[in-house]
Amino acid sequence: MRTVIAGGHGQIALRLERRLAARGDEAVGLIRDPAQAADLRAVGAEPVVLDLESASVDEVAAVLRGADAAVFAAGAGPGSGAERKITVDRDAAVLLADAAERAGVRRFLIVSSMGADADATHSDEVFQAYLRAKGAADDAIRARDALDWTVLRPGALTDVPGTSRVRLAAATGRGSVPREDVAAVLAALLTAPETAGLTLELVSGDTSVEDAVAHAPTP
Repeated sequence: MRTVIAGGHGQIALRLERRLAARGDEAVGLIRDPAQAADLRAVGAEPVVLDLESASVDEVAAVLRGADAAVFAAGAGPGSGAERKITVDRDAAVLLADAAERAGVRRFLIVSSMGADADATHSDEVFQAYLRAKGAADDAIRARDALDWTVLRPGALTDVPGTSRVRLAAATGRGSVPREDVAAVLAALLTAPETAGLTLELVSGDTSVEDAVAHAPTP
């Protein structure tokens, strides 16, 4: 299985790429900075330098052509302003979806955020922009019949070791989850076509990743 991952040098993406390579899949990571290529190769992924803030649909589609799935795991990052939440968290996600449709790649996962909503309100202007951008991206992806999409909305992300025990549901309530476990869930979702059409929240819990994905609620 060949999977193209936007935000290929991100903390979740690197963990996902390592998992995919370990099980014999091909992982392709899209990166902006050529200096990051060695980190992707170190985890077994193929780096492709492509800036989703300036690339065309055709350029992205050319990378996606022949892939089995696409994963949007990019983000503007905590130090960015409201404008880049729009250009990365929203617009780049839509660009990847447009390119996936053009390339004929149906399976599409997007890493969103708990609380994402195109009309979200928050006292912090930048965080509000983030939630709105994520929500708008989710809405744009969910409107597409040409994609077998799954929206994953993790809770607060941590860097503690993963436990492979999670709660995955349409609504989980607030909580946190290790990035390693988010990567594990993404890897499992890629081979679970029955989860297409689902928007799922994810926090740490008591269920194994495999069982959580296998018993995800139907649309």
